[in-house]
Amino acid sequence: MRLRTAGLIYAACDLIFIILGMGVPVLCIILGFIVGWFVVIRLWEEHGYADLQGLMRRTLKYGVLSVLVTFAVMLVIWGRMFVLLFHASTDYVNVGIPLILYEPKLSFVGWLILMIFISPGLQLLTTIFAAYVTIQRKLDARV
Repeated sequence: MRLRTAGLIYAACDLIFIILGMGVPVLCIILGFIVGWFVVIRLWEEHGYADLQGLMRRTLKYGVLSVLVTFAVMLVIWGRMFVLLFHASTDYVNVGIPLILYEPKLSFVGWLILMIFISPGLQLLTTIFAAYVTIQRKLDARV
């Protein structure tokens, strides 16, 4: 499979998982495990274990590219909600987000930060974790 084709399939799956999660990228975080595994398997077939540092570097690069897709979609979905912070008449209790903190406005800000920044960061961590576990398994199988 060509890399561009895999990227388009990933973007479609990522978008579908965001839709299934109703704007919350929980399934995209789980998708990070699959992406980490796939990237290492693909790169291992091309380059083998000869250049392990280059393999890790390319794995990180592809992991960041996959997370940027999720970040862009989250920015489109939740970024427009930042406008509500500047309206004095905004009723934060009835915006439709869970009140995870004691103050409604603080909960709103925390929810936006969680959705836009922290969730893609968690997806990157799962991608890197799965990739490095796959590299370790490949190295153990080689010995």
